[in-house]
Amino acid sequence: MISNNKYINDDSIINKQGRRRLKFCTDFDKSVVIDGFKRRGWKQVTSSEEWNIYWSNTFNCRTLFNRENGHRLQDSQFLNHFPNHYELVRKDLLVKNIRRYQKNLEKAGHPFAEKIQETLLNGQSVTRYLYLDFIPTTYVLPSNYNLFVKEYRRSPQSTWILKPCGKSQGEGIFLINKLSMLKKWSRESNKFIQNNLPSKDMYVISRYINNPLLIGGKKFDLRIYVLVTSFRPLKAYMFRNGFCRFCAIKYDKSVSELDNMYIHITNVSVQKHGEEYNSQHGGKFSLNNLKLFLEGTRGRETATCLFEKIKWIIITKQLQRGGAIRNFIHIM
Repeated sequence: MISNNKYINDDSIINKQGRRRLKFCTDFDKSVVIDGFKRRGWKQVTSSEEWNIYWSNTFNCRTLFNRENGHRLQDSQFLNHFPNHYELVRKDLLVKNIRRYQKNLEKAGHPFAEKIQETLLNGQSVTRYLYLDFIPTTYVLPSNYNLFVKEYRRSPQSTWILKPCGKSQGEGIFLINKLSMLKKWSRESNKFIQNNLPSKDMYVISRYINNPLLIGGKKFDLRIYVLVTSFRPLKAYMFRNGFCRFCAIKYDKSVSELDNMYIHITNVSVQKHGEEYNSQHGGKFSLNNLKLFLEGTRGRETATCLFEKIKWIIITKQLQRGGAIRNFIHIM
């Protein structure tokens, strides 16, 4: 798609085979990026030279899009990030933007914001979004601490999971099932219920899903890669070869196992340190195999419905950036 760009007419990027030889630069030393580009016959240059592809880190990406520098991308130039992409990839900002998206649609009377009444197993009646209810109840700490306490007291038997807003690979994640555990942690770490905290110390706290879908008795999550080439109109491509990431130990929701991250956290960065970790397959399972498993255990209709809903969540998330509903999603 990029190599056929009609705006690239520089003779200096034509290789011996007569194909356009794109120029790329990168801020990373990761061989997978550089080798992949070079295998396509692309030429590596510095960021101060003319380039077509810039595989940039987030800091330099923000600098490029800074209004003060007056830089504008040419039609033949592409970056690996959109401006303000961190509004969707940082946990606390994602929560903020999902809430804003829900409220904006609700104010506009959009059918996406339709709500329904539902009765929980404990007999409690709740109101939820029909189409936009794709994340658990979540709060940002410390700013939403009082709101969290109010919700906690409605269902004091619930388990909650805390994640640092600015970290990844399972670092700093833990579970609680008592408010006293949170208060004890806050006193020991001295991290919140203050108003002048640096953003790196912020956490999101979400209601933990106690009854996840299990395969072989083990908890798993999905790693699905989506390439978004345009938000207006929305154009997204879902990679066929996504996969599941499994915990190494069978799921156990008992209080005694609340601190056992090998049961609850699917990140390979965590699981690879456990004794039960299988380095040969890395605790992974392809999406195709997942679909076959669901078809065999739940029926083809259920499996198809699930994957269609997954696509819809991907689309809905991208629409928060203002993409027009057109050319929904393609599989590649």
